[in-house]
Amino acid sequence: MFLDVDGTLLEIAATPDAVVVPSGLTDVLQRLYHALGGALALVSGRGLAGLDMLFDPLRLPAAGQHGAELRRRGDVPVQSIGRDPRLDGFVRQLRAIASERPGLLVEDKGLSVAVHYRLAPQYGEEVQAFATALLAECGGDIELLPLRMGIEFKPRATSKRTAVEWFLRAAPFHGRVPIFVGDDRTDEDGFAAALGHSGHAVRVGLDGDSLASMRLATPQDVRDWLARCAAGLA
Repeated sequence: MFLDVDGTLLEIAATPDAVVVPSGLTDVLQRLYHALGGALALVSGRGLAGLDMLFDPLRLPAAGQHGAELRRRGDVPVQSIGRDPRLDGFVRQLRAIASERPGLLVEDKGLSVAVHYRLAPQYGEEVQAFATALLAECGGDIELLPLRMGIEFKPRATSKRTAVEWFLRAAPFHGRVPIFVGDDRTDEDGFAAALGHSGHAVRVGLDGDSLASMRLATPQDVRDWLARCAAGLA
């Protein structure tokens, strides 16, 4: 099982730091992890350090920053690509723009950089145009990923699809039927990977086109479903 975090396990918040992990969720994830023999991973746009802080003391297999960070178990070192030095220039320019537009948030994750305009949606089109112009200057190995109320610069070579395929190449994921649960455009790559391995895709939210044929309405519905899965597999 592969689980996105924001918008899937947790309700979307005004800023990434404002999310709340509901009581009991960490216990459900831990029970499900053991019931699946370790074949449960978080696949998120967040960095792994941030994921570990959210679910502390639980350390799960995880892919962070859209597959740029990878860890098959919680007690092994993280595998990651190097930071593209051009991101430093992007961060400086984006923060200069944000300093004059209250509500914009620039999030430097290390291997990717996101700009959130949830608190200032009036700047959305301007941010999109500026980011597109920056991208045009840098060549083809960085791509612009649309987020829910934001955009993100990330390495083109990594995605939630490459992350799922990496997990499926080795135990305890290899040879299992994958299920990917996610809520937005960034998760469609994960859906494609699961479906490509004769698995299943579950979209959170009832609107929007998707590769997923199954739907759950809200993160609360996801948490309730996972709790039932954990109880049923115990």
